[in-house]
Amino acid sequence: MDDPILEIRNLTVELPGWADRAEAVSDVSLELRRDEILCVVGESGSGKSVMARAVMGLLPAPHLRVRAGSIVFAGEELLKASPERMREIRGSRMSMIFQEPMTALNPVKTVGAQIDEVIALHTGLSRQTRVGRIVAMLEAVNLADPPRVLRAYPHQLSGGERQRAMIAMALVLQPQVVLADEPTTALDVTTQSQVLTLIRELQASRRMGVLFITHDFGVVAEIADRIAVMQQGRLVEFGEARQVLNAPGHWYTRSLIAAVPGLVPCASTVSGELPTVLEVSGLTKTYRSGKGSGWFSSRSVHGARSVTLSIRRGETLGLVGESGSGKSTLARCIVRLIEADHGSVVLRGTDLMKLGRRQLRRHRRHIQMVFQDPYGSLSPRRSVGKLIAEGPMIHGVPEAEAFARAFSLLDLVGLDRRSAERYPHEFSGGQRQRIGIARALALEPDVLVADEPVSALDVSVQAQVLQLLAEIRDRFHLSMLFITHDLRVAAQVCDSIAVMRYGEIVEYGAVGRVYAEPQHPYTRALLAAVPGRKWRAGASA
Repeated sequence: MDDPILEIRNLTVELPGWADRAEAVSDVSLELRRDEILCVVGESGSGKSVMARAVMGLLPAPHLRVRAGSIVFAGEELLKASPERMREIRGSRMSMIFQEPMTALNPVKTVGAQIDEVIALHTGLSRQTRVGRIVAMLEAVNLADPPRVLRAYPHQLSGGERQRAMIAMALVLQPQVVLADEPTTALDVTTQSQVLTLIRELQASRRMGVLFITHDFGVVAEIADRIAVMQQGRLVEFGEARQVLNAPGHWYTRSLIAAVPGLVPCASTVSGELPTVLEVSGLTKTYRSGKGSGWFSSRSVHGARSVTLSIRRGETLGLVGESGSGKSTLARCIVRLIEADHGSVVLRGTDLMKLGRRQLRRHRRHIQMVFQDPYGSLSPRRSVGKLIAEGPMIHGVPEAEAFARAFSLLDLVGLDRRSAERYPHEFSGGQRQRIGIARALALEPDVLVADEPVSALDVSVQAQVLQLLAEIRDRFHLSMLFITHDLRVAAQVCDSIAVMRYGEIVEYGAVGRVYAEPQHPYTRALLAAVPGRKWRAGASA
């Protein structure tokens, strides 16, 4: 355990001249022991991923380059290794699990072909032997029906399945060191728990060293042996997990831990006498594929099954569940971005399901949506000011008034008015999410549908966005449907909660009651899967 397999000494990585600071990584020194999980924690821009890519020899040249330092893996200096030697090491002796498997995996090759490519490149095994090893590895990462996954393309798998396939690819040659870059960030709580357990079990059984990069202290509390905390490219704290989690020495570490949402629900302030703003009854949506003839059988998937719920004025209703449970389908049916098969959605006394497209347009301003991925939902060709002003202008607001409203909303969400002239790619993830919120508020809606608005944000940025949403709700008396897979977040922002599974609401009630006395086994399973649920800052580990 005390024998280091990877040693980083005084590593400095330069940023290009136009960046906001001179160095992505500044004089960082740490070591990874054999048979341990070292968690590297910090916000976006702290240099975590750049350090990992420097170790793997995957820095994007010529923009980033190592200016000074040493990286020694199993006694070999990697910074002096040739590109050919690095290709030999990558995959066979050292591998990486990337944050987003959908972009890291080749979309035009099957999962089996991509894993097979790794084995074929580094071994002389026969095709039959390679396939057997791939199937065994897919079984080892608990993927159901390995032959199906073997033949599937990345888009045909769920997020959790893609992440497991990425882990299988990284571990198939039994490397000595694995670098895991935010491998569970956007996964639902049960899949996250399964992946963390899987990484811990594989690490222990194969005696690997794992450098685990994350911004989630709940995850850190679950699996870390030691913790390194990075801020603005510098290592500010490094030590045993028990010490760092329960008695952090640096103020930045303390601020990150303080930003972790608690699992104890906040008291609701919503009165039962307030009027109902949104009422959903019997909403049903079924996806069908195939025609049921020839070699192809028809398949039906229930996105929503007779869903019934209501939201009062000023209330936040949390919708929780795993990926594929139907949360986003329900949200999109409610705002009619997709059409439901049956049911009613009554907003301010009007059933939106009965309206034609032209009639719906007049009512849509009263219900707006904040999307999970603000970068994908914001047009890259329009400035921020135009993106926010566009909605009011479509509904007849004069241009000058619409832009004045955009400026005031930028103030409200904590962005400089000069941001109106910039484009989405010029902002961080948290800033883009604030822009998405401002755009949704521009039409002064009665109901805000927030679909995973903080799932991929750092804990400190997440805390800021959640505080912003709470302030906006109280100021405008907004009602919110808040979709999340993070039960910690739901505990802090929701008045009531609906638990969704396979398109059905399996539990529904006040958040305090549901968390304290969950009635459904699925709800209990979700709460039990929250990473770091037993850890409390300052308590003994």
